[in-house]
Amino acid sequence: MLVLVTYDVATKSTTGQKRLRKVAKTCENYGVRVQNSVFECIVDATQFKQLKLKLMDIIDSEKDSLRFYQLGTRYQSKVEHIGAKESFNVEETLIL
Repeated sequence: MLVLVTYDVATKSTTGQKRLRKVAKTCENYGVRVQNSVFECIVDATQFKQLKLKLMDIIDSEKDSLRFYQLGTRYQSKVEHIGAKESFNVEETLIL
């Protein structure tokens, strides 16, 4: 399933900056950054639960926020991209 993960981390302190880096790094392990604080992740139910738990352990729930949008397995018709940043299929093989 495709899950869209968005976050907002308070970065006025050094601990906030550290949390921001940890949240981004964790999301990178599960998906692809599509905007500054937005990741598209193709995960199964177990991976999704692991991702949520890891992120919840990192953030400060009184200062930061997380949002998860579960778009399911038929997400292609639900995602539309317009603009400069080139879109790609997150399920295809990437050749670097």
